[in-house]
Amino acid sequence: MAENYDEAIAAYESILNTGVESAALYYNLGNAYFRMNDIPRAILNYERSLLLNPNNEDAVHNLEFSRTKIIDKIDAVDTFFLRAWINSLSGLMKSNSWAIWSVITFILCVIALFGYVFGRYKLLKKIAFFSACFLFVISLSSFFFAKMQKDKYENREFAIVMDATVTVKSSPDESGTDLFLIHAGTKVKIRKVFENQQWLEIQLADGNTGWVRVTTVERI
Repeated sequence: MAENYDEAIAAYESILNTGVESAALYYNLGNAYFRMNDIPRAILNYERSLLLNPNNEDAVHNLEFSRTKIIDKIDAVDTFFLRAWINSLSGLMKSNSWAIWSVITFILCVIALFGYVFGRYKLLKKIAFFSACFLFVISLSSFFFAKMQKDKYENREFAIVMDATVTVKSSPDESGTDLFLIHAGTKVKIRKVFENQQWLEIQLADGNTGWVRVTTVERI
């Protein structure tokens, strides 16, 4: 059975090496790694799957279950409710879907404006005007969400710890003070890349920050 998962992993990885990627491919790769008890790489690929398709409920469930098997249990700092709501809303669809929705609602907005300008009846003109305003807000919001999702995909500002144990330093140097330990499977935010490209400044969900070797993590 293990050989089958090894073969599946090799096949999926070879496809990814050609430059082809999809949410389903990352999801299946995550499942294969999970079956091999490689939890950090399972988490990494579930995260990548959700980056491409935020609506994959199976990936969400498997990711949450995988996180119960890692050492670090980090409580996230409370996010301002409006920011949390915006992030949650933007994650309902992929960037392309938001972009299409933005275009459709903009076209409907233009049609409503024509109805307002050329309408003959006062009530219909009023309905057309408020409809145009509403559709414009929806179109603008959809464009904003599309950009958010695209930036999230292109910037890849989050990473997963791959090494079993990583010592987080106070500075980008081995001589830096040891601040705390993090372990394989933990998700971190990349805040800065040191000029020599060997160190990353990372931030945990609880707000703690420090420096780690580039080789100890892998970008989502």
